[in-house]
Formats: sequence, C-alpha cells, structure tokens
Amino acid sequence: MTTISEVAERAGVSTATVSRVLNGNERVDPELAARVRRAVQDLNYRPNRVARSLRLRHNGVWALVISDIRTGPFFADVVRGVEDGAYEAGYPMFLCNADEDPAKEEAYLQLAIAENVAGVILTPSGPRTDLTPLIDAGISVVLADRKLPGQVADTVVADNVTGAGDAVAHLIANGYRRVACITGPTATTTATERLQGYLGALAVSGVARDETLVRMADFREEGGARAMAELLGLQARPDAVLVTNNRMTAGALRAIDEAKLRIPQDIAVIGFDEISWAPLLRTALSTVSQPAYDLGHESARLLLSRLSGYSGSPRTVVLPTTLNVRASSAAKSRSAHPRGGSKAVAGALPALAVSASTKSRARAARAAGGR
Repeated sequence: MTTISEVAERAGVSTATVSRVLNGNERVDPELAARVRRAVQDLNYRPNRVARSLRLRHNGVWALVISDIRTGPFFADVVRGVEDGAYEAGYPMFLCNADEDPAKEEAYLQLAIAENVAGVILTPSGPRTDLTPLIDAGISVVLADRKLPGQVADTVVADNVTGAGDAVAHLIANGYRRVACITGPTATTTATERLQGYLGALAVSGVARDETLVRMADFREEGGARAMAELLGLQARPDAVLVTNNRMTAGALRAIDEAKLRIPQDIAVIGFDEISWAPLLRTALSTVSQPAYDLGHESARLLLSRLSGYSGSPRTVVLPTTLNVRASSAAKSRSAHPRGGSKAVAGALPALAVSASTKSRARAARAAGGR
C-alpha cells in the first residue's frame, strides 16, 4: 500500500503538509495543495482508517442526513456536492433520508453519535431539531439548505428571499396582478423565506396583498396539485403563480392541465428549482434555480474547516439564486406565443429587485472570502 511518505515525496512536500491537505486545512498554499492532490491521485493513496480513527478519536466517516431525498434533482445535486467534497479530503460518508419525519431524523442523529462519526451535514426537518446531543458528543455539524433558530451551527443556504422576490417582481413587470404563491410547510425556513420574498415583492410593486392567493402545501407533488386546484377554484382566480419547489411545481402543472387552462395565456407559472425538463415542455417553464451542488460542496468545506481545527462562532453562507425566464411567464402582451427560450432577467425587473440580487451576491462573495 502507498504510504503518506511516498505521497509527500512525489509532491515534494512534508508529510505534515500532506496530512493538512487531506484534513481540509485551508491554510496550505493552493499550489502545494494541488501537488498533493495530484500525487494522491497518481499513487491511488488511501489513508489508513484505523490509525486515523485512533489519532482523531472518531471513525473518519461523515453522516449526511437529508430531509427528503425524493425532492429529486435538487437534493441529488446537494448530495453529490457533499460527496465530492468528502471524497477529495479522503472521507467516506453514509446517507440517511429522514423523510421530513422528526422521529426518523432523531434516530439517524443518534446513529451518528453511536458510530462516533467525524461530522454531520444535516437538512433539519423543522425548528425543533435538536443538535445538543451531537454537540455534547463533540461531533461537528453543518446545516445545509435550512436554518435553525439561534444560529447553533455553521449553515449554508440559498438566498430564498431574493429568489422568490425576483420571480414575483418579474411577473408583475410583465403585467400580472393576481399573483399566487404555493409554499411549503411553515416550519421550514425555506418555505417561510420564499413566502417572505413573495410578499416583499408585492409590497415593493404596490400590488395589494390577497391572503386567498397564498397556499401552504407539503413540498410534494400531490400537495402542489391540491393547492393549485384550490386556487383555480376561486371566483377571482390568479393570473400567475409562484410554486416554491420542483415537486409541487409538477403537481401544479398537472392541475392546470386538468383544468384545461393554457400557460401563460390563462395563468403564468414560475417554479422554484431548475428542472432538466423545464425548457422541454410545450410551454417552456420559467424557474428560480439554486446552486444545489455548490450548496453541498460549501457545506463539506465548512465541515472540513471544523475538523481542521476552526473553533470560531457559527458561520452562515448565503448563495445567490438565478431566475431563468422562459415562455411560461411571458408578458401578457406576448402570451399568444407559447414557446420561448431563456433570456437575461435584469432588464425586466424593477430597480429595487435587481439591487436586492446584487446585494445578495456581494454578501455571498464576502462570506466566502472572509473565512
């Protein structure tokens, strides 16, 4: 088996430098770190897990606990981002699906403690998720996609408020006035923040808030379909809708089709989360895309920094979203044209909405450079 000394010799560095690179220490010169990674790859080096466990007092494995893996491409990309980050640093990981069930989530966190894992990356099921047993056991934790009250751990999220606000500002700029919102369980910060962005865009644009146009669902297809059917049953139905995750968007589209309505002539639609088939629909779907892979990879980076000795206060990284404008949200004057490709959105948005996006990206850049 290849030894760490052989890796060090190949890379032209000390064994201590190799160790620091493998443990995710960010203070290593980038050029040296790149040489070490090339040497690790060339020599097919694999760290001795038993020795590492004895030295670090944990088993050198990560646990990734996802709230609901059935969300589809979004969480698949998050998982891939975490896995790549872990693999690059020499850590294996195991994946758990909590299925939005607090009891199931707690069981997996207890398993992580029993297995003495090196760290946990978690999408919390709700505000009652308790990290105390992990912290008491000395296990590093990073929250991905959702926050917990009190800022108890490093957290990586998308800019949900700005993403939803940009989408609604775009719809209003395109002539829609009865804009509905289908959001998820209010116990999750993703749902509440996207609702906040929706309401904020209405207020900025001077469009009256109508509580009948807001529906809370379950982030799943059937919930999205039921919520959309209820909205379409209103005496004064919406002329546009923001649906705040991809599975509910699929349900909403089904309900619109069953009602024999046309998109966007009868109702415009924007979904939250980019979907591979969005541009392929008969009416290409406008979406708010999140940097899902980056969200997972950044979570891995924060966990590695903790395992490398960072002991500062909890950090929050906010990653920017992107509005992909397609035919499903075309301006009312152009609604007769059922198809259309993506185009830049900045020129179509009110100045305040564009400013919010710019500030969000600047905040993410500062956060990334300040750790």
